[in-house]
Amino acid sequence: MKAKSRAKIVIWARRLTQAACLILFFGLFWAAGAREGEPARILRLFFDINPLLVLITWFSSRSLPTLLTLLSLLTLASALLLGRIFCGWICPLGTIHHVASVIRKRKRHTDTSRDNWSVWQRSKYYMLAVLLVMALLGAQWVGVFDPISLLYRVSATTLYPGAQYAVEDAATALYQGNPGLGPLKATAVSEPAYRFMRNHVFIRNRQAFLGATLIAALFVAIVLLNLYRPRFWCRYVCPFGALLGLCAKRPVLQLAHTGECTHCGRCAVRCPAAASPDVPHHWRSTECFGCWNCVAACNHGAIDFRVQSPLRAPSEARLDLSKRALLASGAGGLCGVILFRLDPQTQQRIYNPDLIRPPGARPERDFLKRCLKCGVCMKACPTNAIQPTLFEGGLEGVWSPRLVMRLGYCDYNCNLCGKVCPTEALQPLLLEEKKKVKIGLASFDITRCLPYAYNRECMVCEEHCPIPQKAIYFLLEEVTLRDGGKRVVKRPRVDPELCTGCGICENVCVFKDRAAIRVTSANETRHAGNRPILAGFSSPETSAPAPSQEADPYGGIKN
Repeated sequence: MKAKSRAKIVIWARRLTQAACLILFFGLFWAAGAREGEPARILRLFFDINPLLVLITWFSSRSLPTLLTLLSLLTLASALLLGRIFCGWICPLGTIHHVASVIRKRKRHTDTSRDNWSVWQRSKYYMLAVLLVMALLGAQWVGVFDPISLLYRVSATTLYPGAQYAVEDAATALYQGNPGLGPLKATAVSEPAYRFMRNHVFIRNRQAFLGATLIAALFVAIVLLNLYRPRFWCRYVCPFGALLGLCAKRPVLQLAHTGECTHCGRCAVRCPAAASPDVPHHWRSTECFGCWNCVAACNHGAIDFRVQSPLRAPSEARLDLSKRALLASGAGGLCGVILFRLDPQTQQRIYNPDLIRPPGARPERDFLKRCLKCGVCMKACPTNAIQPTLFEGGLEGVWSPRLVMRLGYCDYNCNLCGKVCPTEALQPLLLEEKKKVKIGLASFDITRCLPYAYNRECMVCEEHCPIPQKAIYFLLEEVTLRDGGKRVVKRPRVDPELCTGCGICENVCVFKDRAAIRVTSANETRHAGNRPILAGFSSPETSAPAPSQEADPYGGIKN
């Protein structure tokens, strides 16, 4: 079989593989929010096959997370043998970039000009160096740039909620308007379709996330960069691609010039990686995605992929990373860590009251060393309480998870967030352990609370408190009314020994603008310095058990 014919078969196999991996990614993403009970390990498959996340987390936290599996090693092995086929065949974000690049070529008719290799393609290797240096110094920021984390984050916060919003509102508009042609009504089609989507696709209530517009705008910008250069992100930015490129310097499967080249440039035009397939003996294996487009484009059979010895360099082209640029990258990583550490909150001199981490979160510094900002916990949260931070956790904590009680609350009988976290930044606590963890403390604003400010009865917060002994209780107090009369009003109190900061009281408060009872990060289990309530000093107004009777919430849990 001729090389061109064989290449066409390989290309179709690649396209089917790309489509299957993209469908699998979104299928596992959907299943993370649709399943109940113990989450299956396969839901984190794309994180498990990502060696970059393993390496960076190992460097930053000095421990190997449970995601270190044979799959991540297989990804590295595939790069050593076959080059960057993960980028060209498997990566779901790479597939999206590939589709955008194909649309760009068809719209702009750019097949008449070559897209040559640029020294700027080395920038992704310098980006990798920056992230590695930061990780070695204890700062984890790879999740901002890693393609798997990036796509999952944007899917959880914008793509999936946006699709649900569009489907539900479109179905509502059609139902209310009920347009039609004679006896044929649009609702005859829209309503069955909507019921199917509601029952099988959008199973949970619609989610909404703070800062989703910014996350979506950045994602759109990344995709639109393909209009400037095909696979722009993969060529110039992606640190995962850089790691695979370093492993693909001498692959077993190499591009070879097997015939007389006419220098027509068709292979270079079809190459999405600008890997220089048109220059004999200068093919760049560190850039090649293994897509086989170049072989299929050659009408003279001048090039083909062949199995070669990895002991021999595949071409005369070298990566040639600048030592000065690498030193500058290292200095940039050092400056980035210093910049992160300048924040007084990072130094634990102050504690942001709005920074309430999900249960099982490690102490802030250790938490940020592991957190990928991937959004898996946000997708899994059944109440939509887990939201991406902006700067509440400092620059280092951008897009890391926090609880916003006005949007949701921490379900007393749920511990999914810790179970789905791919790096155990949120520890996988047993349900009974999770119930004892304090993530914050509720307090009343007596200038707004109805029994205090307006002498009106209200028991909503107490009724919804999930603690069996009720962390919110009432005291009877006599008050003087405007006309001088007297009445007895039940005024609520919070028992700090029982309150875990779950936030359901704030979520259900009758004040919807600013709740009369609010949860802050005070009294959180993970930080001894942020506990204003001294252990052993129980309120004399309640008969709550002494703290010594309560087990350590993190007993037996590794830090």
